[in-house]
Amino acid sequence: MKNLTCFLFLSILFCSNVNAQEFKLGKVSIAELEQKTHPKDTAAVAAILFKTGATRFEYVQNEGFRVVTEVAMRIKIYKKEGYDWANQEVRFISGSTSIKESVLFTDAVAYNLVAGKIEKSKLKSEGEFEEKVNKYWSKKKITLPNVKEGSVLEFKYTIRTNNIGMLREFDFQTDIPVDYSEYKTYVPEYFVYNTKLKGFISPQIAVEKSQKSFTITSKERSQVPGTSLNVTKTSFSSDKIEYQETKTTYTAQNMSALKEEAFVNNIDNYTTSLAQELSMTKYPNEPLKTYSTDWNAVVKTIYDNDDFGPELNKTGYFEDDLKAVIAGLSAQDEIISAILNYVKLTVKWNEYNGYSCDDGVKKAYKDKTGNVAEINLMLTAMLRTAGLKANPVLVSTRANGISIFPNRTAFNYVIAAVETPEGLILLDATSKFSTPNVLPFRDLNWMGRLIRKDGTSEEVDLMPTKVSDDNVTMMYSIDATGKITGKLRRQRTNHNAMSFRSEIENIKEEEYLEKLENENEKIEISDYSRTNEKDVKKPIVETCSFTGTSLCEIIGEKMYINPLLFFTKEHNPFKQEVREYPIDYGFPFIDKYAINIDIPDGYVIETLPKSSVFNMEDNIGSFKFISNASGSNIQLSISHQINTPIVSPEYYTTLKEYYQGMIAKQTEKIVLKKA
Repeated sequence: MKNLTCFLFLSILFCSNVNAQEFKLGKVSIAELEQKTHPKDTAAVAAILFKTGATRFEYVQNEGFRVVTEVAMRIKIYKKEGYDWANQEVRFISGSTSIKESVLFTDAVAYNLVAGKIEKSKLKSEGEFEEKVNKYWSKKKITLPNVKEGSVLEFKYTIRTNNIGMLREFDFQTDIPVDYSEYKTYVPEYFVYNTKLKGFISPQIAVEKSQKSFTITSKERSQVPGTSLNVTKTSFSSDKIEYQETKTTYTAQNMSALKEEAFVNNIDNYTTSLAQELSMTKYPNEPLKTYSTDWNAVVKTIYDNDDFGPELNKTGYFEDDLKAVIAGLSAQDEIISAILNYVKLTVKWNEYNGYSCDDGVKKAYKDKTGNVAEINLMLTAMLRTAGLKANPVLVSTRANGISIFPNRTAFNYVIAAVETPEGLILLDATSKFSTPNVLPFRDLNWMGRLIRKDGTSEEVDLMPTKVSDDNVTMMYSIDATGKITGKLRRQRTNHNAMSFRSEIENIKEEEYLEKLENENEKIEISDYSRTNEKDVKKPIVETCSFTGTSLCEIIGEKMYINPLLFFTKEHNPFKQEVREYPIDYGFPFIDKYAINIDIPDGYVIETLPKSSVFNMEDNIGSFKFISNASGSNIQLSISHQINTPIVSPEYYTTLKEYYQGMIAKQTEKIVLKKA
């Protein structure tokens, strides 16, 4: 009984301490500044000590309701790698005639402990600036001064907007620990929102209702009795409008850092956050009005926009050139490839995303540069003009994440698609290395939305089904000193080829080879050649000769060799005990190795890794290791194959064990002994 009483007392004391904490800016303590590491994550480079947010509605005379969101944060910096937290940015709509938004940073201070006293460094004017992202969006940015290891940073920002359709998303979690996070919404009874939480942590939720009011002032002009018609007076009256307000509080505490894991698409997709979309308005003496929309309505709005649909109908600027491009071609595949290559060569991507044209397709064609929309809407228009059934496909890139609501900001990119009896052919002319159905990796983000001329739409699977190969053929011999001399041929296809072409595009061959030698046990490479580097329709092939003196270990009268040499995979990328995120490879692939080894004279094979095959359930993938020896020659055939671009987390244990078995087999050594 005594222990139970003690436990209850400590529990009440703990809760009281949490509730008693003042999560207010300007109350930084010496204890917070003296803290050297985070108590629950000593590796953390920084931590959010608290983050509070509140969204309120305020009534503005003659304008109606607008939304005000305030967010305040206190951040502790532990290491230099955490200095980036001194840089903060908030985006806002700046290019709309109907939506008015503003962002204001206040109370931005860096605190440091100097000679036992707290020193404050306030945000300077040169540390605050605005950046235009595109014609629709801008960013307000700050950089706090005098940031050091041990600093505590504070700031607050306020967003004001007349856009009540979608409230700002609030993130409770991020890639550093969060000690306390709280978000409150104060919603008048006139508005009903759909609320969706994402992530794997559920905040505590408390709801309160209270009566609120606002005042509407009216003025009226009337003629003064007994005077001429042009003598008037103005009278004012006020009406007090009472309404019920719902206050909802979401709190979460002691959240660990959301850490990157191997093969994660976009970690933000799994961040604990709250999104709210207007579903209904219930104004007094007015019928209910529903606002929740579906994807068809969203894409139709986008298609009807002047910067999208009408741009597709412009063809005169390219028609003469297009005739020359497809002259003499009759096969559909040939026409598609010819037009794709023409656009890739003619118009260079300016690195700007977006599904809306900035300057328009005609100007992009003339200037030979444009954003994503200008290039791929131009491509779509050319394909249509050539008689193909082509349509744009709206995409959210990997960096943009996956939306949980149908809304226009869910997309930030557009590609082209040609409908054929065999299925869709997806095209993106922003990358010089893309080919039909081999899109840049940034595009491979689950689902897109195809829009037809009549405004109808359908979901499109963006994830590739075409396997990307990485085939290595290696022949080498070992001499009596353990020196290895060999030849190598490596062939990459599809996404593997695209990735490699992008990697080497701006690297000199000498620099690339030096890097290759250093990363592969200090081998020496000679007779290097590369074929099909520019011909993206074909696999890209590397060939070379190599020598290495540290690829074989000699102990006494025995030699130990990893048969895959520098291609050996030694570390399992899956380290967590459990995993909540899907494993996202991006595309199906197969890595193959055909290896032929000549052992030195005077040696025989003592141990040769046995042949082995691992097959994962549901045809997720397989690993094959086939070994054979004949006299002084060893042949190995090894393959590692993943058949699906995305693996559900329910298979994580299976996948982790598969990699453990594969690595164990790859690291088994061939043992040679003197005859």
